[in-house]
Amino acid sequence: MRLLVLGGTEFVGRAVVESALRRGWEVTVFHRGRHAPPPGVRSLHGDRTADDGLAALADGGPWDAVVDTWSAAPRAVREAARLLRGRVGQYAYVSSRSVYAYPPAGGTGEDAPLVEGASADAEQTEYAHDKRGGELAAVEAFGVDDSLLVRAGLILGPYENVGRLPWWLTRIARGGPVLAPGPRDLPLQYVDVRDLADWTLGAVERGLGGPYNLVSPPGHTTMGGFLAACVEATGGDARLCWTDPQVVLDAGIEPWVELPVWVPPGGALYDALHRADVSRALATGLVCRPVGETVADTWAWLREIGGTAPQRTDRTRKGLDPQVEARVLAATEGVADTTP
Repeated sequence: MRLLVLGGTEFVGRAVVESALRRGWEVTVFHRGRHAPPPGVRSLHGDRTADDGLAALADGGPWDAVVDTWSAAPRAVREAARLLRGRVGQYAYVSSRSVYAYPPAGGTGEDAPLVEGASADAEQTEYAHDKRGGELAAVEAFGVDDSLLVRAGLILGPYENVGRLPWWLTRIARGGPVLAPGPRDLPLQYVDVRDLADWTLGAVERGLGGPYNLVSPPGHTTMGGFLAACVEATGGDARLCWTDPQVVLDAGIEPWVELPVWVPPGGALYDALHRADVSRALATGLVCRPVGETVADTWAWLREIGGTAPQRTDRTRKGLDPQVEARVLAATEGVADTTP
């Protein structure tokens, strides 16, 4: 297979490139040159936000498929898709479950209502509409059957540049009492970036088209299993202090942002993030590795790069202020369950 990856040097794009190279595919990476791609690929440079920024692609190809991870202005997807039409067999666009209208019902699949007002011609607006506009751009150029829409949920794993799992690992490695938001048995839903990449390329090989929710089955792990894996991977003296969700919320701590991955059970946000129907992806080959492997491999990568994870400038920083954590832990002393 001959694969073109638009991006390909960070997080999801890099995982896709590495998965393709393991398959023995011929890989071309189109990127701005800010980060080195994995060895063994052909590099083309350009900035798709600039005038004539796609010039390096004008005479390239043909390719069997392209994978596009773009998250900003949908018009950039539209322009790339139009340029590549006729020289690429299939357009795989890594989208997001954010394209569903909010609040979603728990357990819904790909037929759930979508956000309204998105356009393939739009400039950058807000994340959900940008991703839906990117989907529309891919379908406009390649049609439904040759457009694979990978609606990813929470993505974790090596190369993460959003700051969720790296923050938890860094915090737990620091040791001492750790504010662990409960309940401990809260089911989580996420996907290892390498499992996302492997499924996407398998779907490309099979010629799949249309939308797929791409995240683990609900309850692939729990909050307790996730944080216990972090303790085990880092090998420190951290003590998980399990704290009632209402105590966390009453302290003014923002779920998902200040305590990454976690949202309290029972609300619309929890349904949106951790209760998706992924039966379609499972039926087409999605395999999700254990949480311990995802966590341990991410910790090994963090140590390899010196302990500081890269951070996307277009994403908010994640994590809880140590003073806030200490204040909540002090207020709940004797109440919080410190069992690992």
